[in-house]
Amino acid sequence: MATLVPRMLLVITSLSFCAAIWAQDEELVESRLAELLGAGDDAGFARAIAPRRFVFPDDHGPHPGFRNEWWYITGNVDSEKGRRFGFELTVFRFALTPVSPTSPVSDSNWRTNQVYIAHFAITDADRQRFVFAEKFSRGALGLAGAQADPFRVWIDDWELRAIDDDAPGAGAERWRLTAADAGFALDLELTALKPPVLNGIDGLSQKSSEPGNASYYYSITRWQTEGRLRIDDREHRVSGLSWLDREWSSSALAPDQQGWDWFALQLDDATELMFYSIRKTDGSQDPQSAGTWVAADGRIEYLRREDVLVEVTDTWQSPQGGTYPAAWTLRLPRRDLTLHVEPVMADQELFTIVRYWEGAVDVHGRHGDRPIHGRGYVELTGYAE
Repeated sequence: MATLVPRMLLVITSLSFCAAIWAQDEELVESRLAELLGAGDDAGFARAIAPRRFVFPDDHGPHPGFRNEWWYITGNVDSEKGRRFGFELTVFRFALTPVSPTSPVSDSNWRTNQVYIAHFAITDADRQRFVFAEKFSRGALGLAGAQADPFRVWIDDWELRAIDDDAPGAGAERWRLTAADAGFALDLELTALKPPVLNGIDGLSQKSSEPGNASYYYSITRWQTEGRLRIDDREHRVSGLSWLDREWSSSALAPDQQGWDWFALQLDDATELMFYSIRKTDGSQDPQSAGTWVAADGRIEYLRREDVLVEVTDTWQSPQGGTYPAAWTLRLPRRDLTLHVEPVMADQELFTIVRYWEGAVDVHGRHGDRPIHGRGYVELTGYAE
């Protein structure tokens, strides 16, 4: 969830955990919240300033020198009887204070400066039903955490972890995703069909013109996905495709940036398109909007703002207030590609600590003189308070 350096994440963590930690002093809470929401509140944390060398599988694990990061999986699957579902599982790590090699080591297993938050959602397209849940935990006592070897990130019983066995395909990344809440659950195995893709310039994804307002950002854009999905006490065997986004940084969006529209589209010619359109407070598109085109053989092309033309063709009014885009046309003139993107249902809005829209979409269009189809996910932030 997205997937940009998150003002949203700062709001989530500050409102939930600062309220708990500093609830005894309202004035102190407000002061701390103002600090967390400030774009310059990164003293002592590492920053994404220049391209770096990515190492896998190590970089699947945590980067504790940075203030925040996330592991973000979305997917579209079908049951054996053809019933269509979308899903999202996102785990956030947030450091309340900087960590350095000289930081004192606590002798208490209870003490931690790490906070974890997770969002879990399922879209039941055929029944036009959307369900979601949210969890919070401290990174102590095994309640939540992240590790690189073997890869695992978890919060309570919601988990992403590497599968280490001798099964066919074990040479590729293989992960297991498990999550359950009242009335819905997932247990999926994911096998990467493509290698990691470095977004931005060699993995450095700039979010505003200010140096350091950036993240390290990679994706694995196509995973074969098999397993079980439960909703309303009925279990379905499902299969389809998933998408992984990974980012870490210590910065916030600039003061004149309001939110973003993020597209992750998997097309039936085995290509993928990721594009994020950052909105400024005056409604215009920020020059740092960007994306990545992934060819069928895994080759990538960095996309600048001017390479992708985004037109909103419909809107949806939330019953709780706020108007979201509800359909789009994306054009990539350089590739003679036109894509029409439509949600599988209008109401895929999450009411977590902040409100945002995150949902499964269908895609159709033309690539030159050939028709093209696909599926994907879209995230919309900053449209409702």
